[in-house]
Amino acid sequence: MMSGLLCFLALPFLLGQATGDLEPLIPRTTSSSFSDPVLSSSFIPGSSSNNSFGPGPGSVTQSLSNFTGFEDDHGTCQCSVTLPDTTFPVQRVERLEVTAHILSQKFEKELSKVREYVQLISVYEKKLLNLTVRVEIMEKDTISYTELDFELIKIEVKEMEKLITQLKGSVGGSTTIVDQLEVEIRNMTLLVEKLETLDKNNVLAIRREILALKTRLKECEASKGENVPATPPPLAPGSCGHGGVVNISKPTVVQLNWRGFSYKYGAWGRDYSPQHPEGGLYWVAPLNTDGRILEYYRLHNTLDDLLLYINARDLRITYGQGSGTAVYNNYMYVNWYNTGNIAKINLSNNRAEVTQTLPNAAYNNRFSYANVGWQDIDLAVDENGLWVIYSTEASTGNMVISKLNDTTLVVLNTWYTRQYKPSVSNAFMVCGVLYATRTLNTKQEEIFYYYDTNSGKEGRLDITMHKMQERVQSINYHPFEQKLFVYNDGYLLNYDLIFNQEPK
Repeated sequence: MMSGLLCFLALPFLLGQATGDLEPLIPRTTSSSFSDPVLSSSFIPGSSSNNSFGPGPGSVTQSLSNFTGFEDDHGTCQCSVTLPDTTFPVQRVERLEVTAHILSQKFEKELSKVREYVQLISVYEKKLLNLTVRVEIMEKDTISYTELDFELIKIEVKEMEKLITQLKGSVGGSTTIVDQLEVEIRNMTLLVEKLETLDKNNVLAIRREILALKTRLKECEASKGENVPATPPPLAPGSCGHGGVVNISKPTVVQLNWRGFSYKYGAWGRDYSPQHPEGGLYWVAPLNTDGRILEYYRLHNTLDDLLLYINARDLRITYGQGSGTAVYNNYMYVNWYNTGNIAKINLSNNRAEVTQTLPNAAYNNRFSYANVGWQDIDLAVDENGLWVIYSTEASTGNMVISKLNDTTLVVLNTWYTRQYKPSVSNAFMVCGVLYATRTLNTKQEEIFYYYDTNSGKEGRLDITMHKMQERVQSINYHPFEQKLFVYNDGYLLNYDLIFNQEPK
């Protein structure tokens, strides 16, 4: 009976432990096994299982359920009590600690990214400031900047645009500074593009300076004194009373072609009419990016209109091939696509009025110029009219020159040279003389060969011709201005020819 009494007395103590009325019997632990604590105590023999204690004198205020008891071999009463989960949520605390640790790691990672982006923003802010200063100088200065200058600036701006895109995708919360930088970079891009298209203003300023220098040089020459022998008067425009080309000026960059930097192949020039030699519209005919098809061309009435990209007539054809185009007396002459034919196009209505086969002419890249494809048939204009430069199988690729009737395109006369056409970079006609060029390096061409149809003579020259880009796609001569119109990797260049003042 004494042991049963002890077991009975122990139960209130255990109940007090379960409900928090007494101090813990077992030390608290953070182990997950604590979720199902088991307490042992004495129990009154013969008591039933799954009992509960209700309120009563000396009892606890909260009932306890799910306990069992038994008496072992030594007469000791054993009982087990399952405490409710409300004692202490250990598992939840552990999960909370793990979650807090993971969040802390993520926060540190994102914080390191923010520090990195802050440093990058500082670097690109300095670059943006540098670009702003450079663009301001370009706006105020009259120096003509090259395409390379603009391309370098564009590359730097694109790098900053990529960084801003990364920042917007990575930085959360307020992005006011990032948005402001994005707007500034977008404005910078637009400004660079505008400056690139308006670079013609710099060209105009340089042209004015060159004209002023020429005037001062003439005044200086006029004041040398009476003892100096008089120089022969300058040649009349369109005159052939000279001894041929002896030198050439440095190039004047007019502008990038109207279709853009990607259109590296093409031709340009000015219409020449013997009836109105001082007039004539300007034409620009870039090939498509394949370097073969001539589809679109543009006409301007004046050079100022061309420089300012205004008052243009944009026209389209579907049969042009190569950059051997020429314009004479308001007609454009082109090689008909995929044939050895020549087409005569009326610039007033954009219609092909005459087509004619060039006898025995090789075409479709059989004997084109060096580094320039699809120019087997190269049309040219000089003081004497319309010419065509080509090769035949019978000439074994050597250059052939034919004088054409500009009305019917019938061949009037033909001359055979000993110069292999694919080793020539380009050619042009002046007063019935063929001049051929070859590449010296990426910055220089050389007028190295001539053939005079007036005398049948041919020979070598060594006239250096500077260029802006690596390849020359076409050369057209204007008899009245005595200039060369050169298409140089998409850029429109002008050269002044210098003649031997002594007649032939």
